[in-house]
Amino acid sequence: MAYIFSRSQLAQQRTRFLIGCLFLLLFAFMVTPSASAQTSGAGNVPGKCTGRFVNPITDVCWSCLFPLSVGGLKIIPSDRPDPKNPDSPICACGSPVPRIGVAMGFWEPVRLADVTTKPWCFSSLGGKKISPGFNIGYGKAARSVDGTGQGAKWHVHWYVYPLLYWMELLTDMACLEQSSFDIAYVTEIDPLWQDDVLTALINPEVALFANPIAQVACAADCGAATTKLPLDPLFWCAGCLGSMYPMNGNIAEHVGPVQSSRLALSRFTYKLHRQGIAWGTMGSKGLCGKYLMPILRKQQYRFQATVPSPMVKGRWACPPIGSSDMKPGSGRTYPIIGEDMGYLVWRKRNCCVL
Repeated sequence: MAYIFSRSQLAQQRTRFLIGCLFLLLFAFMVTPSASAQTSGAGNVPGKCTGRFVNPITDVCWSCLFPLSVGGLKIIPSDRPDPKNPDSPICACGSPVPRIGVAMGFWEPVRLADVTTKPWCFSSLGGKKISPGFNIGYGKAARSVDGTGQGAKWHVHWYVYPLLYWMELLTDMACLEQSSFDIAYVTEIDPLWQDDVLTALINPEVALFANPIAQVACAADCGAATTKLPLDPLFWCAGCLGSMYPMNGNIAEHVGPVQSSRLALSRFTYKLHRQGIAWGTMGSKGLCGKYLMPILRKQQYRFQATVPSPMVKGRWACPPIGSSDMKPGSGRTYPIIGEDMGYLVWRKRNCCVL
């Protein structure tokens, strides 16, 4: 009986061992990304967080500060297109007794932005993953021949980064944003960034532009943004990048990481304006202070690549929203690594220097 009992125990141990192995294999199958998901950083499983610290001296295109204008006259010209400045060099701000000043126009680097497919990956902070203990909304960036894996899903991290104020490059500090470095916005905790239906709460007009005629008009915006400046009346277009709607990181027209990430950043910028977080600073209305701009004027912004490869010189170092990504996109990333993107946001500023 003792011999039979020991054989029975051995059989039970073998059964338990086989069941344990089965559960281990099942668990490994569930948590291991497939080969197709690992290629080009694609899939719904986050890969390694990549990035680098942005050097405020060597990684910034300082020529993007120009042109510098006084009224309608460009004091320091530039080969980059510039929105229309107020014609008069004289301005007045304040009440009840207005103060007379000089109307100045310039471009100000005010924000940094991470655009990544990996939750909580801060590419502009050295490629560090700072997770609160939970992952939300795994991203993807895939493009397949058969069409089954097309599309992308990006997250954006928005940093307060007023370089000109820190470095005191302009004497009138009242014209500059006076703040310290801060992580101002992360889309991982924003439900409107995750779902197209919820996003419709802040862009209900999307139904008006979901038609071929409205989308064909974006071809004109593509040409204008590439040759000069985007067309602000075509606010639903992001030029050559795609459509501004929905205002989230779900990119259906993913062509490459540069095009797709720039489109996600353009939508995010529009979203901040729609929510009243970002304001207008350009034109005559911006001379005496910021103003509400719920419909984004695309001419107000330039995006300069900083991660993984900073662009610090040339005509295409800081292109406007909607311009072709052919020139700035060449050799910017290595898709097999699944690199994350970072941008320095330049904002047009018209200010009355008192």
